[in-house]
Parts: sequence; C-alpha cells; structure tokens
Amino acid sequence: MIVVTGATGGLGGATVEHLLERMPADRIGVSVRDAAKAQHFADRGVRVRQGSYEEPAALRDSFAGAEQVLLVSGNDPAADMVELHRTAIEAAVEAGARRILYTSQQGAVPGNPYRPSEIHIRTEAMLSDSGVAWTALRNGAYGPLDQVLGPWQRTGEIALPEDGPVPYTDRAEVAEATAAVLAGARSFDGPVTFTAPTAVTFDDLAEAASDLTGRTVKRVVLDDEQWVADQVATGVPEQAARSMLTWYQAARAGYFAEAAPQLAELLGREPRTVTDRLAAHIAT
Repeated sequence: MIVVTGATGGLGGATVEHLLERMPADRIGVSVRDAAKAQHFADRGVRVRQGSYEEPAALRDSFAGAEQVLLVSGNDPAADMVELHRTAIEAAVEAGARRILYTSQQGAVPGNPYRPSEIHIRTEAMLSDSGVAWTALRNGAYGPLDQVLGPWQRTGEIALPEDGPVPYTDRAEVAEATAAVLAGARSFDGPVTFTAPTAVTFDDLAEAASDLTGRTVKRVVLDDEQWVADQVATGVPEQAARSMLTWYQAARAGYFAEAAPQLAELLGREPRTVTDRLAAHIAT
C-alpha cells in the first residue's frame, strides 16, 4: 500500500488522482487532518484515515500497512516544522514503511538564504538517519503565476525585487511525476530534482508577456526594503514579507538556476515551460 499525506491539498490530492490511474484504489491510502474532506477518495475505494503531524498515534494508524509513505512537507510558519516532520518520519518507520518520500525543495543545500531551505535540509538529514530507504523530491517553484508575478496584467509591470533564473514548474506535472515514482518499478534514492526544462528571469517573463499580449510589459526592479514596506502596507505581516524576500535573494544568488532532466524522464515528454503556462494563464 502507498499512503499519501496532505491528500486534501493541491499537490497531495493531485498525486492521489494520478495514483488512481496507475493502480487499484485499495492499494492507496491517505492520511488527512479532516477525513470528511477526503470523502471523495473514500467513495472511490481509497483508504481514508485521520492523521496529522501533531498526533503520533493517529499517524501510526493511518500509515499501518504502508510499504511507501509520501510525506508532504508542512508550511505553517508558526509551527516547528522540523519536529513535526520528525514525528511523521518516526511514525512511518514504526508503522513498517520500507520507503519514505518527502516533498522537499529545489536548492535545499547549505547556504541557501531562503528560510524554508533549512527545514528541508534538516528533514532530509533525518530521513538519511531513519534506517529506511528514502527519496527527497526537490521540487521546483510551482506557485500559480499570478502569485509569482503579481498584478502585471492590470499594471503592465512585473514590479518585484531583483531575481535570478528559476525553472518555474507546473504543479500538476510534479504530482504526475510523484505518482510515477510511487507506483513505478524504478526507485530513486536520496534527492531527486523535478523542474521545468528552462530557468527564466522576470526580465524573460516580461518579454514573453509582451510578445503574448502585444503590449509592453515592463520589468521594474524594486529595492528590497521598499518592497517589504509595500507588502506591509497591503497587510502582509512583516515577518512573512521578509521570509519571502529571502526567496528572491536565493534566486539572485543562483540557488534555483539549474534545470533538471528527471521530470521529463518520468513524464515521458517535455514538461510545460513557463511560457506555455503564461500563455494558458492569459487565455483564461
């Protein structure tokens, strides 16, 4: 059995959908905070059990019988995510899982200034020490483009701090590849990176947006501190704004610059480029 956590979220839920295309439903389980929200999976024969990273006993129950467990990383800025991930890893080991897969992040290496990187680095270290086989899925940035680029369609500007090349990746394709790893005969040991085929900058995206819309879209580089102040003025907590600023700092330092081939290999096709996704976004 394969058990997926976070199955009522975007990535986890999409991964379960792809698993259902690859194997019988009775070989799939989900561990979710609110079982009622996963009723649509239960109706299709998926085993649904309540479990959260704060509840070791419930996790062990929800992981029971699992050969593989997919741990979708938590993102609560107020929680001690490293300790919560430790609880989940220990529960998977105690439940007898033979492999643990974890949704990590591209560039999860020492020195990366992006704050969540430290969580992923420490979690990967715990997986390495767990005594069972493990895979860290270092996913490229897959946030929706309207969140990444801001209100450029209204303003005609991509007005953000200085950046660097990033292979912005389609979350749907990451989920498809994750299911392929879980259900496939080929195992990946340690880190594997899933990204789109090409890394681009906001300058590149402004040019692409201009070509696609037929109007000039300007790239405006904002001062870091001014950007933080602007975010705070719109109601974003300063701590959250400064955490996001570290992502731009990591991008400009090159921590996300390398595109990897594994996503294409698992999909059996070239992944969508960010320009493909931008064109689709404009069309909606």
